[in-house]
Amino acid sequence: MFTEKDLQTIRDKGIEIEKIKGQLTNFEKGFSPAQLVAAATPDHGIVQFSDQKIQKLEKEYETLIKGKKVLKFVPASGAASRMFKHLFEFKDQYSPEKEAELFSDKGFNSVFNFFDNIDKFAFHADLSEALISEVQPLKPLVEKKKFKEVISALLDKDGLNYAALPKGLLKFHKYGDHSRMSIEEHLVEGAVYSKDEHEDVRIHFTVSPEHMEKFKEAIREKIHVFESDYNVSLKVSFSIQKPSTDIIAVDLNNRPYRNNTDELVFRPGGHGALIENLNELEANIIFIKNIDNVVPDKLRATTYTFKKVIASHLINLQNQIFEYLEELDHNPDADLLEEITTFAKERLFIDFSNEFSSRDEKVKFLKEKLNRPIRICGMVKNEGEPGGGPFWVKNQRGKISLQIVESSQMNLNIPEQKEIVNKATHFNPVDLVCGVYDYKGNKFDLTKYVDPNTGFISEKSQNGKTLKAQELPGLWNGAMADWITIFVECPIITFNPVKTVNDLLREQHQ
Repeated sequence: MFTEKDLQTIRDKGIEIEKIKGQLTNFEKGFSPAQLVAAATPDHGIVQFSDQKIQKLEKEYETLIKGKKVLKFVPASGAASRMFKHLFEFKDQYSPEKEAELFSDKGFNSVFNFFDNIDKFAFHADLSEALISEVQPLKPLVEKKKFKEVISALLDKDGLNYAALPKGLLKFHKYGDHSRMSIEEHLVEGAVYSKDEHEDVRIHFTVSPEHMEKFKEAIREKIHVFESDYNVSLKVSFSIQKPSTDIIAVDLNNRPYRNNTDELVFRPGGHGALIENLNELEANIIFIKNIDNVVPDKLRATTYTFKKVIASHLINLQNQIFEYLEELDHNPDADLLEEITTFAKERLFIDFSNEFSSRDEKVKFLKEKLNRPIRICGMVKNEGEPGGGPFWVKNQRGKISLQIVESSQMNLNIPEQKEIVNKATHFNPVDLVCGVYDYKGNKFDLTKYVDPNTGFISEKSQNGKTLKAQELPGLWNGAMADWITIFVECPIITFNPVKTVNDLLREQHQ
Protein backbone atom coordinates (compact mmCIF):
# COMPACT_ATOMS: atom_id res chain seq x y z
CA MET A 1 0.00 0.00 0.00
CA PHE A 2 2.84 2.39 0.86
CA THR A 3 5.98 3.01 -1.17
CA GLU A 4 9.33 3.79 0.44
CA LYS A 5 8.73 7.45 -0.46
CA ASP A 6 5.38 7.27 1.37
CA LEU A 7 7.03 5.77 4.44
CA GLN A 8 9.65 8.52 4.46
CA THR A 9 6.91 11.17 4.28
CA ILE A 10 5.19 9.54 7.24
CA ARG A 11 8.45 9.40 9.20
CA ASP A 12 9.21 13.05 8.39
CA LYS A 13 5.91 14.01 9.98
CA GLY A 14 6.79 12.08 13.11
CA ILE A 15 3.88 9.66 12.71
CA GLU A 16 4.22 5.98 13.53
CA ILE A 17 3.02 3.61 10.80
CA GLU A 18 0.80 1.83 13.32
CA LYS A 19 -1.04 5.08 13.90
CA ILE A 20 -1.61 5.41 10.15
CA LYS A 21 -3.03 1.89 10.07
CA GLY A 22 -5.33 2.79 12.93
CA GLN A 23 -6.54 5.86 11.04
CA LEU A 24 -7.31 3.73 7.98
CA THR A 25 -9.25 1.30 10.19
CA ASN A 26 -11.28 4.22 11.54
CA PHE A 27 -12.17 5.24 7.99
CA GLU A 28 -13.40 1.73 7.25
CA LYS A 29 -15.36 1.24 10.46
CA GLY A 30 -16.41 4.81 11.11
CA PHE A 31 -17.16 6.32 14.52
CA SER A 32 -20.27 5.48 16.47
CA PRO A 33 -22.43 8.46 17.44
CA ALA A 34 -22.52 9.53 21.06
CA GLN A 35 -24.94 7.52 23.19
CA LEU A 36 -26.81 10.24 25.03
CA VAL A 37 -28.36 9.18 28.33
CA ALA A 38 -29.86 12.54 29.34
CA ALA A 39 -29.38 16.26 28.90
CA ALA A 40 -27.38 17.93 31.64
CA THR A 41 -29.74 20.44 33.24
CA PRO A 42 -29.68 22.64 36.37
CA ASP A 43 -31.34 19.91 38.40
CA HIS A 44 -29.23 17.14 36.87
CA GLY A 45 -25.59 17.96 36.14
CA ILE A 46 -25.33 21.77 35.89
CA VAL A 47 -24.35 23.74 38.98
CA GLN A 48 -26.10 27.07 39.59
CA PHE A 49 -24.64 29.53 42.10
CA SER A 50 -26.61 32.05 44.15
CA ASP A 51 -25.59 35.72 43.98
CA GLN A 52 -24.10 35.36 47.44
CA LYS A 53 -22.01 32.34 46.38
CA ILE A 54 -20.83 34.17 43.26
CA GLN A 55 -19.62 37.10 45.34
CA LYS A 56 -17.87 34.76 47.77
CA LEU A 57 -16.07 32.80 45.03
CA GLU A 58 -15.00 35.97 43.21
CA LYS A 59 -13.62 37.43 46.42
CA GLU A 60 -11.70 34.20 47.21
CA TYR A 61 -9.94 34.05 43.85
CA GLU A 62 -6.89 36.20 44.61
CA THR A 63 -6.19 34.18 47.77
CA LEU A 64 -6.75 30.80 46.15
CA ILE A 65 -4.32 31.36 43.26
CA LYS A 66 -1.42 32.35 45.50
CA GLY A 67 1.52 30.07 44.83
CA LYS A 68 -0.03 28.77 41.59
CA LYS A 69 1.11 29.34 38.03
CA VAL A 70 -1.87 30.57 35.99
CA LEU A 71 -2.14 30.45 32.19
CA LYS A 72 -4.65 31.50 29.54
CA PHE A 73 -4.78 29.12 26.53
CA VAL A 74 -6.33 30.47 23.32
CA PRO A 75 -6.80 28.36 20.16
CA ALA A 76 -6.18 31.01 17.49
CA SER A 77 -5.27 29.21 14.28
CA GLY A 78 -8.74 29.32 12.71
CA ALA A 79 -8.96 31.24 9.42
CA ALA A 80 -11.38 34.15 9.17
CA SER A 81 -12.45 33.37 5.61
CA ARG A 82 -15.81 31.89 6.67
CA MET A 83 -16.71 35.21 8.31
CA PHE A 84 -16.97 36.76 4.85
CA LYS A 85 -18.91 34.08 2.98
CA HIS A 86 -21.83 36.39 2.18
CA LEU A 87 -19.45 39.08 0.88
CA PHE A 88 -17.67 36.63 -1.42
CA GLU A 89 -21.02 35.45 -2.80
CA PHE A 90 -22.23 39.02 -3.32
CA LYS A 91 -19.03 40.01 -5.11
CA ASP A 92 -19.30 37.03 -7.48
CA GLN A 93 -22.96 37.71 -8.28
CA TYR A 94 -23.12 41.49 -8.32
CA SER A 95 -24.11 43.51 -11.37
CA PRO A 96 -26.19 46.72 -11.57
CA GLU A 97 -29.05 44.66 -12.96
CA LYS A 98 -29.01 42.30 -9.97
CA GLU A 99 -28.55 45.03 -7.37
CA ALA A 100 -32.18 45.24 -6.24
CA GLU A 101 -32.39 41.47 -5.88
CA LEU A 102 -29.09 41.15 -3.99
CA PHE A 103 -30.08 43.93 -1.58
CA SER A 104 -33.62 42.68 -1.04
CA ASP A 105 -32.53 40.91 2.15
CA LYS A 106 -32.14 43.61 4.80
CA GLY A 107 -31.71 41.23 7.76
CA PHE A 108 -28.93 41.45 10.32
CA ASN A 109 -26.55 39.10 8.48
CA SER A 110 -27.25 40.60 5.06
CA VAL A 111 -24.81 42.37 2.76
CA PHE A 112 -27.18 45.34 2.89
CA ASN A 113 -26.62 45.61 6.65
CA PHE A 114 -22.85 45.32 6.16
CA PHE A 115 -22.76 48.31 3.79
CA ASP A 116 -25.42 50.29 5.66
CA ASN A 117 -23.29 50.21 8.82
CA ILE A 118 -19.82 50.07 7.31
CA ASP A 119 -18.62 53.08 9.31
CA LYS A 120 -19.29 51.19 12.57
CA PHE A 121 -16.64 48.51 12.00
CA ALA A 122 -13.35 48.78 13.88
CA PHE A 123 -11.48 48.30 10.60
CA HIS A 124 -13.26 51.26 8.97
CA ALA A 125 -10.23 53.59 9.02
CA ASP A 126 -7.88 50.90 7.68
CA LEU A 127 -10.33 50.08 4.90
CA SER A 128 -10.58 53.76 3.97
CA GLU A 129 -6.80 53.95 3.70
CA ALA A 130 -6.74 50.84 1.54
CA LEU A 131 -9.12 52.51 -0.90
CA ILE A 132 -7.98 56.12 -0.98
CA SER A 133 -4.87 58.10 -0.19
CA GLU A 134 -6.19 59.72 2.97
CA VAL A 135 -8.64 58.47 5.60
CA GLN A 136 -12.21 59.43 4.72
CA PRO A 137 -15.62 57.89 5.45
CA LEU A 138 -16.53 55.00 3.20
CA LYS A 139 -20.15 56.07 2.85
CA PRO A 140 -19.52 58.17 -0.29
CA LEU A 141 -17.96 55.16 -2.02
CA VAL A 142 -20.93 53.03 -1.04
CA GLU A 143 -23.28 55.72 -2.30
CA LYS A 144 -21.42 55.60 -5.61
CA LYS A 145 -22.12 51.84 -5.63
CA LYS A 146 -18.43 50.86 -5.47
CA PHE A 147 -19.46 47.68 -3.66
CA LYS A 148 -17.06 45.28 -5.31
CA GLU A 149 -14.14 47.67 -4.85
CA VAL A 150 -14.87 47.98 -1.13
CA ILE A 151 -15.12 44.21 -0.68
CA SER A 152 -11.90 43.66 -2.63
CA ALA A 153 -10.08 46.21 -0.50
CA LEU A 154 -11.22 44.41 2.64
CA LEU A 155 -10.61 40.81 1.58
CA ASP A 156 -8.00 40.69 -1.16
CA LYS A 157 -4.22 40.50 -0.93
CA ASP A 158 -3.78 43.99 -2.41
CA GLY A 159 -6.00 45.39 0.34
CA LEU A 160 -6.32 44.43 4.00
CA ASN A 161 -6.22 40.73 3.06
CA TYR A 162 -8.75 39.88 5.79
CA ALA A 163 -9.88 36.72 3.97
CA ALA A 164 -6.43 35.19 4.39
CA LEU A 165 -5.85 36.24 7.99
CA PRO A 166 -6.82 34.40 11.18
CA LYS A 167 -9.53 35.92 13.39
CA GLY A 168 -6.94 36.87 15.97
CA LEU A 169 -5.44 39.49 13.65
CA LEU A 170 -8.70 41.19 12.65
CA LYS A 171 -9.73 44.45 14.26
CA PHE A 172 -12.80 43.73 16.40
CA HIS A 173 -13.47 46.79 18.58
CA LYS A 174 -13.16 50.56 18.26
CA TYR A 175 -11.96 52.80 21.14
CA GLY A 176 -12.08 56.47 20.18
CA ASP A 177 -8.99 57.05 18.05
CA HIS A 178 -7.77 53.44 17.96
CA SER A 179 -9.00 49.88 17.51
CA ARG A 180 -8.04 46.49 18.94
CA MET A 181 -7.58 43.14 17.29
CA SER A 182 -9.14 40.18 19.04
CA ILE A 183 -5.69 38.96 20.13
CA GLU A 184 -5.21 42.31 21.92
CA GLU A 185 -8.53 41.87 23.74
CA HIS A 186 -7.24 38.55 25.08
CA LEU A 187 -4.15 40.33 26.43
CA VAL A 188 -6.44 42.75 28.26
CA GLU A 189 -8.58 39.93 29.67
CA GLY A 190 -5.52 38.00 30.76
CA ALA A 191 -4.14 41.05 32.54
CA VAL A 192 -7.16 40.99 34.86
CA TYR A 193 -7.92 37.33 35.63
CA SER A 194 -4.91 35.35 34.43
CA LYS A 195 -2.19 36.92 36.55
CA ASP A 196 -0.42 35.46 39.54
CA GLU A 197 0.57 37.21 42.76
CA HIS A 198 3.74 38.46 41.04
CA GLU A 199 1.63 40.28 38.40
CA ASP A 200 2.91 37.88 35.72
CA VAL A 201 0.35 37.15 32.99
CA ARG A 202 0.94 34.02 30.93
CA ILE A 203 -0.99 33.67 27.69
CA HIS A 204 -0.44 30.96 25.09
CA PHE A 205 -1.84 31.12 21.55
CA THR A 206 -1.92 28.18 19.14
CA VAL A 207 -1.48 29.56 15.63
CA SER A 208 -0.90 28.42 12.06
CA PRO A 209 2.77 28.34 10.95
CA GLU A 210 2.13 30.82 8.13
CA HIS A 211 0.72 33.39 10.58
CA MET A 212 3.25 33.00 13.39
CA GLU A 213 5.36 36.04 12.47
CA LYS A 214 2.30 38.27 12.03
CA PHE A 215 1.07 37.29 15.51
CA LYS A 216 4.48 37.96 17.03
CA GLU A 217 4.67 41.32 15.28
CA ALA A 218 1.21 42.30 16.55
CA ILE A 219 2.24 41.42 20.11
CA ARG A 220 5.58 43.27 19.87
CA GLU A 221 3.83 46.44 18.76
CA LYS A 222 1.34 46.55 21.65
CA ILE A 223 2.66 44.51 24.56
CA HIS A 224 4.34 47.44 26.31
CA VAL A 225 1.16 49.51 26.10
CA PHE A 226 -0.87 46.86 27.91
CA GLU A 227 1.88 46.15 30.42
CA SER A 228 1.95 49.84 31.30
CA ASP A 229 -1.83 50.28 31.35
CA TYR A 230 -2.44 47.26 33.60
CA ASN A 231 0.84 47.22 35.55
CA VAL A 232 1.60 43.61 34.66
CA SER A 233 4.31 41.60 32.93
CA LEU A 234 2.90 39.79 29.88
CA LYS A 235 4.51 36.43 29.12
CA VAL A 236 3.11 35.55 25.68
CA SER A 237 3.99 32.29 23.96
CA PHE A 238 2.93 30.50 20.80
CA SER A 239 2.82 27.00 19.38
CA ILE A 240 1.60 25.35 16.21
CA GLN A 241 -0.41 22.18 15.74
CA LYS A 242 2.10 19.36 15.49
CA PRO A 243 2.59 17.67 12.09
CA SER A 244 2.54 14.36 13.98
CA THR A 245 -1.16 14.94 14.71
CA ASP A 246 -2.05 15.21 11.00
CA ILE A 247 -4.31 12.47 9.66
CA ILE A 248 -4.02 10.72 6.34
CA ALA A 249 -6.82 11.42 3.85
CA VAL A 250 -8.55 8.68 1.86
CA ASP A 251 -10.72 8.44 -1.24
CA LEU A 252 -14.32 7.28 -1.16
CA ASN A 253 -13.12 3.66 -1.19
CA ASN A 254 -11.01 4.29 1.95
CA ARG A 255 -7.72 4.03 0.07
CA PRO A 256 -4.98 6.59 0.79
CA TYR A 257 -5.71 9.71 -1.23
CA ARG A 258 -2.96 10.98 -3.50
CA ASN A 259 -2.52 14.36 -5.15
CA ASN A 260 -1.63 15.12 -8.76
CA THR A 261 2.02 14.24 -8.14
CA ASP A 262 1.09 10.89 -6.51
CA GLU A 263 1.99 12.05 -3.00
CA LEU A 264 0.00 11.12 0.08
CA VAL A 265 -2.34 13.83 1.33
CA PHE A 266 -2.58 14.60 5.04
CA ARG A 267 -5.00 16.95 6.76
CA PRO A 268 -4.84 18.64 10.18
CA GLY A 269 -6.47 16.56 12.90
CA GLY A 270 -8.76 19.38 14.10
CA HIS A 271 -8.63 21.26 17.40
CA GLY A 272 -8.48 17.96 19.29
CA ALA A 273 -4.83 17.82 18.23
CA LEU A 274 -4.21 20.76 20.58
CA ILE A 275 -4.31 18.41 23.58
CA GLU A 276 -0.65 17.80 22.65
CA ASN A 277 0.09 21.53 22.88
CA LEU A 278 -1.82 21.84 26.14
CA ASN A 279 0.07 18.86 27.52
CA GLU A 280 3.41 20.63 27.13
CA LEU A 281 2.46 23.75 29.09
CA GLU A 282 3.54 24.21 32.69
CA ALA A 283 0.71 25.77 34.70
CA ASN A 284 -1.44 24.70 37.64
CA ILE A 285 -4.55 26.53 36.47
CA ILE A 286 -5.31 26.91 32.76
CA PHE A 287 -8.14 29.02 31.31
CA ILE A 288 -9.33 28.06 27.81
CA LYS A 289 -11.29 30.42 25.62
CA ASN A 290 -11.78 30.78 21.85
CA ILE A 291 -10.10 33.64 20.00
CA ASP A 292 -13.34 35.23 18.74
CA ASN A 293 -15.21 35.27 22.07
CA VAL A 294 -14.28 38.72 23.39
CA VAL A 295 -16.10 41.96 24.16
CA PRO A 296 -15.00 45.59 24.52
CA ASP A 297 -13.92 46.96 27.89
CA LYS A 298 -17.31 48.33 28.87
CA LEU A 299 -18.90 44.85 28.88
CA ARG A 300 -16.06 42.88 30.39
CA ALA A 301 -16.94 43.00 34.12
CA THR A 302 -19.24 39.95 34.04
CA THR A 303 -16.64 37.97 32.10
CA TYR A 304 -14.04 38.76 34.75
CA THR A 305 -16.41 37.80 37.55
CA PHE A 306 -17.28 34.39 36.16
CA LYS A 307 -13.74 33.52 35.14
CA LYS A 308 -12.77 34.03 38.79
CA VAL A 309 -15.88 32.20 40.00
CA ILE A 310 -15.28 29.01 38.01
CA ALA A 311 -11.56 29.08 38.82
CA SER A 312 -12.26 29.43 42.55
CA HIS A 313 -14.78 26.59 42.37
CA LEU A 314 -12.17 24.40 40.66
CA ILE A 315 -9.46 25.15 43.22
CA ASN A 316 -11.82 24.52 46.14
CA LEU A 317 -12.87 21.19 44.66
CA GLN A 318 -9.29 20.30 43.83
CA ASN A 319 -8.13 21.07 47.38
CA GLN A 320 -10.79 18.73 48.75
CA ILE A 321 -9.91 16.05 46.18
CA PHE A 322 -6.24 16.23 47.16
CA GLU A 323 -7.12 15.91 50.84
CA TYR A 324 -9.30 12.87 50.19
CA LEU A 325 -6.66 11.21 48.02
CA GLU A 326 -4.19 11.56 50.87
CA GLU A 327 -6.73 9.91 53.15
CA LEU A 328 -7.30 7.09 50.64
CA ASP A 329 -3.57 6.39 50.78
CA HIS A 330 -3.89 5.79 54.54
CA ASN A 331 -6.74 3.29 54.85
CA PRO A 332 -9.74 5.54 55.75
CA ASP A 333 -12.41 4.22 58.11
CA ALA A 334 -15.93 3.38 56.92
CA ASP A 335 -17.39 6.79 57.78
CA LEU A 336 -14.70 8.70 55.91
CA LEU A 337 -14.98 6.36 52.95
CA GLU A 338 -18.72 7.08 52.81
CA GLU A 339 -18.00 10.83 53.04
CA ILE A 340 -15.60 10.61 50.10
CA THR A 341 -18.13 8.60 48.11
CA THR A 342 -20.86 11.18 48.73
CA PHE A 343 -18.51 13.99 47.70
CA ALA A 344 -17.60 12.16 44.48
CA LYS A 345 -21.26 11.56 43.64
CA GLU A 346 -22.74 14.92 44.57
CA ARG A 347 -19.93 17.41 43.90
CA LEU A 348 -18.00 15.71 41.09
CA PHE A 349 -20.95 13.95 39.39
CA ILE A 350 -19.11 10.63 39.26
CA ASP A 351 -21.30 7.68 38.34
CA PHE A 352 -21.48 4.89 40.96
CA SER A 353 -23.84 2.52 39.16
CA ASN A 354 -21.32 -0.33 39.38
CA GLU A 355 -21.22 -2.71 42.36
CA PHE A 356 -18.10 -3.26 44.48
CA SER A 357 -17.14 -6.75 45.60
CA SER A 358 -14.97 -5.46 48.45
CA ARG A 359 -13.93 -2.36 50.37
CA ASP A 360 -10.51 -2.44 48.68
CA GLU A 361 -12.18 -2.41 45.28
CA LYS A 362 -14.15 0.70 46.24
CA VAL A 363 -11.00 2.44 47.51
CA LYS A 364 -9.24 1.59 44.25
CA PHE A 365 -12.20 2.93 42.25
CA LEU A 366 -12.24 6.21 44.19
CA LYS A 367 -8.50 6.69 43.82
CA GLU A 368 -8.70 6.12 40.09
CA LYS A 369 -11.68 8.45 39.61
CA LEU A 370 -10.40 11.27 41.81
CA ASN A 371 -6.78 11.28 40.66
CA ARG A 372 -7.20 12.72 37.19
CA PRO A 373 -7.31 16.13 35.48
CA ILE A 374 -10.29 18.32 36.36
CA ARG A 375 -12.13 20.95 34.36
CA ILE A 376 -14.92 23.38 35.13
CA CYS A 377 -16.92 24.24 32.02
CA GLY A 378 -19.04 27.36 31.92
CA MET A 379 -22.41 26.69 30.28
CA VAL A 380 -24.91 29.27 29.08
CA LYS A 381 -28.65 28.98 28.52
CA ASN A 382 -29.52 27.85 25.03
CA GLU A 383 -31.01 30.73 23.06
CA GLY A 384 -30.87 29.03 19.69
CA GLU A 385 -27.13 29.25 19.04
CA PRO A 386 -25.59 26.31 17.17
CA GLY A 387 -22.89 24.28 18.84
CA GLY A 388 -22.19 21.57 21.36
CA GLY A 389 -23.97 21.06 24.63
CA PRO A 390 -23.70 19.33 28.02
CA PHE A 391 -25.04 15.78 28.25
CA TRP A 392 -24.81 12.61 30.28
CA VAL A 393 -23.18 10.10 27.90
CA LYS A 394 -22.55 6.36 28.02
CA ASN A 395 -19.23 5.41 26.43
CA GLN A 396 -18.32 2.17 24.69
CA ARG A 397 -17.27 0.69 28.01
CA GLY A 398 -20.74 1.30 29.39
CA LYS A 399 -19.58 4.07 31.75
CA ILE A 400 -21.76 7.16 32.20
CA SER A 401 -20.25 10.63 32.62
CA LEU A 402 -20.80 14.30 31.86
CA GLN A 403 -19.53 15.27 28.40
CA ILE A 404 -19.66 18.16 25.94
CA VAL A 405 -21.19 16.74 22.76
CA GLU A 406 -21.16 18.40 19.34
CA SER A 407 -24.16 18.14 17.01
CA SER A 408 -21.98 16.17 14.56
CA GLN A 409 -21.65 13.43 17.21
CA MET A 410 -25.42 13.02 17.65
CA ASN A 411 -27.72 10.65 15.80
CA LEU A 412 -30.97 12.60 15.62
CA ASN A 413 -32.55 9.92 13.44
CA ILE A 414 -33.10 7.91 16.62
CA PRO A 415 -36.27 9.35 18.24
CA GLU A 416 -35.04 8.73 21.79
CA GLN A 417 -31.78 10.57 21.10
CA LYS A 418 -33.59 13.47 19.45
CA GLU A 419 -35.91 13.74 22.44
CA ILE A 420 -32.93 14.01 24.79
CA VAL A 421 -31.41 16.76 22.63
CA ASN A 422 -34.74 18.63 22.61
CA LYS A 423 -34.68 18.66 26.41
CA ALA A 424 -31.29 20.35 26.54
CA THR A 425 -31.36 23.73 28.27
CA HIS A 426 -27.74 24.87 27.86
CA PHE A 427 -24.91 24.86 25.35
CA ASN A 428 -21.14 25.08 25.38
CA PRO A 429 -19.54 28.52 24.86
CA VAL A 430 -15.99 27.09 25.29
CA ASP A 431 -15.29 28.70 28.64
CA LEU A 432 -13.09 26.31 30.62
CA VAL A 433 -10.72 26.34 33.53
CA CYS A 434 -8.53 23.28 34.03
CA GLY A 435 -6.40 21.72 36.75
CA VAL A 436 -3.71 19.44 35.35
CA TYR A 437 -1.55 18.48 38.36
CA ASP A 438 -2.16 15.61 40.76
CA TYR A 439 -2.22 15.61 44.56
CA LYS A 440 1.50 14.84 44.73
CA GLY A 441 2.42 17.78 42.53
CA ASN A 442 3.01 15.75 39.37
CA LYS A 443 1.66 16.89 36.04
CA PHE A 444 -0.84 14.56 34.42
CA ASP A 445 -0.09 13.17 30.96
CA LEU A 446 -3.21 14.56 29.29
CA THR A 447 -2.90 12.24 26.29
CA LYS A 448 -3.91 9.33 28.55
CA TYR A 449 -7.37 10.78 29.18
CA VAL A 450 -8.55 10.91 25.56
CA ASP A 451 -11.42 8.77 24.26
CA PRO A 452 -10.18 7.71 20.79
CA ASN A 453 -13.66 6.49 19.84
CA THR A 454 -15.09 10.01 19.57
CA GLY A 455 -13.54 11.18 16.29
CA PHE A 456 -15.40 12.45 13.27
CA ILE A 457 -15.26 11.74 9.51
CA SER A 458 -16.38 14.18 6.82
CA GLU A 459 -16.13 14.60 3.07
CA LYS A 460 -13.98 17.40 1.63
CA SER A 461 -13.11 18.61 -1.84
CA GLN A 462 -9.58 19.03 -3.18
CA ASN A 463 -8.76 19.98 -6.76
CA GLY A 464 -12.29 19.08 -7.78
CA LYS A 465 -12.09 15.59 -6.26
CA THR A 466 -13.82 14.30 -3.14
CA LEU A 467 -11.82 12.91 -0.26
CA LYS A 468 -12.63 11.76 3.25
CA ALA A 469 -11.06 13.55 6.20
CA GLN A 470 -10.89 12.43 9.80
CA GLU A 471 -10.73 14.64 12.87
CA LEU A 472 -9.34 13.70 16.24
CA PRO A 473 -11.63 13.80 19.30
CA GLY A 474 -12.34 17.50 19.91
CA LEU A 475 -10.25 19.34 22.51
CA TRP A 476 -13.16 19.88 24.90
CA ASN A 477 -15.03 16.77 23.71
CA GLY A 478 -13.28 13.42 23.40
CA ALA A 479 -9.81 14.79 24.15
CA MET A 480 -10.98 15.53 27.72
CA ALA A 481 -13.46 12.67 27.98
CA ASP A 482 -11.84 11.03 31.00
CA TRP A 483 -11.34 14.21 33.03
CA ILE A 484 -13.40 15.10 36.08
CA THR A 485 -16.00 17.37 34.51
CA ILE A 486 -18.17 19.97 36.26
CA PHE A 487 -20.68 22.19 34.43
CA VAL A 488 -21.45 25.62 35.91
CA GLU A 489 -24.10 28.00 34.60
CA CYS A 490 -22.73 31.35 33.40
CA PRO A 491 -24.62 34.39 32.03
CA ILE A 492 -25.23 34.58 28.28
CA ILE A 493 -23.28 37.87 28.16
CA THR A 494 -20.08 35.84 28.64
CA PHE A 495 -20.65 34.31 25.17
CA ASN A 496 -20.13 36.73 22.26
CA PRO A 497 -18.58 34.83 19.33
CA VAL A 498 -17.90 36.38 15.94
CA LYS A 499 -18.97 33.88 13.30
CA THR A 500 -19.72 36.42 10.54
CA VAL A 501 -18.30 39.90 10.05
CA ASN A 502 -21.78 41.32 10.73
CA ASP A 503 -21.58 39.95 14.28
CA LEU A 504 -19.20 42.84 14.94
CA LEU A 505 -22.22 45.13 14.50
CA ARG A 506 -23.96 43.59 17.51
CA GLU A 507 -24.31 45.82 20.55
CA GLN A 508 -21.87 43.59 22.46
CA HIS A 509 -19.08 44.46 20.03
CA GLN A 510 -19.81 48.18 19.61
